[in-house]
This record gives sequence, C-alpha cells and structure tokens, in this order.
Amino acid sequence: MDNINSFEPIIDSECNMLILGSIPGIESLNRNEYYAHPRNTFWQIMFQLLNEEMTQDYQHRVQILLHHHIGLWDVIGRCSRKGSLDSNIRQEEANDFETLFRENPKIEKVFFNGAKAYDTYRKKVGFDTKREYHKLPSTSPAHAITFAKKFAIWESSLKLK
Repeated sequence: MDNINSFEPIIDSECNMLILGSIPGIESLNRNEYYAHPRNTFWQIMFQLLNEEMTQDYQHRVQILLHHHIGLWDVIGRCSRKGSLDSNIRQEEANDFETLFRENPKIEKVFFNGAKAYDTYRKKVGFDTKREYHKLPSTSPAHAITFAKKFAIWESSLKLK
C-alpha cells in the first residue's frame, strides 16, 4: 500500500460549481494533473459541455474550467492505496471542506465524479442545505458505461448550455 495525498484545489473566488473526485490515480500523481489517465473522459466531457476546443495543455484546461466558474478537488485528502482503483482505498481522510466553503462562498453546486467520491463525502463530511449535491458516473475507464451515456448524464446534471 502506498500513502497518497491529494492535490491542492483548483478554485478561485468566482467558482460557483465544484467537481470532486475521490483521489488522483497513479497516472495523475505521476503527471501532477487531475484526470491525467489517457482513457479518463473527464476533460473530453467537460470541453464538449463547455463548447470549448479541446487542448492537451493542462494549464489551459484548468484556466478554461475557472473561466466557466468550475473548481476541481478531491474528497479524500490522504489515504493508503495499492494501484489506482478506488476499491483499494484504505484509511481515507477527507479534505477540509469547511474551510474551502468558507473561503469560497459562491459555490452553490457540488458534483461528485463517481460513487466513491460521493459515498466518502457523505460518510466523512456530510451534506448541508446550503448547496446542491449531485452524484455523477465516474469518468474513469474502470467505470464501464459508454461515453455517450456518461456524457448524457453529466450534461443533464451540470446544465451548462
């Protein structure tokens, strides 16, 4: 088991939406980028929803999200895990959402990229009445539903168009 720490949040004072994953996988940790696995469909889905031209430049991707007032973070701040699968996560500790929400009061909607992020948040943090919470299918290649189905659910939930 490897000890893993999540990244810092990608957020600014104008963000009104926050997308939360569980914790970065090995490829993301190696590249120091959210959703870096080449078969993870997160960036493809987001750029289609935002009607933006896809780019491979990570910093540009981040700036596009922030331009649309969307922040990124992970529910789990640290854990032990063998490999990249969420099912292998042990001893998880949640990130400090009390501080994040206090410092970013415009966040009205929180979207969970997958069941593990949602379930861990529910157990370790808990939902409040100040924000809307939505569980979405994971964009990970390990979540075996079609891209079209994932996209349709994300599109229906985020309502960006």
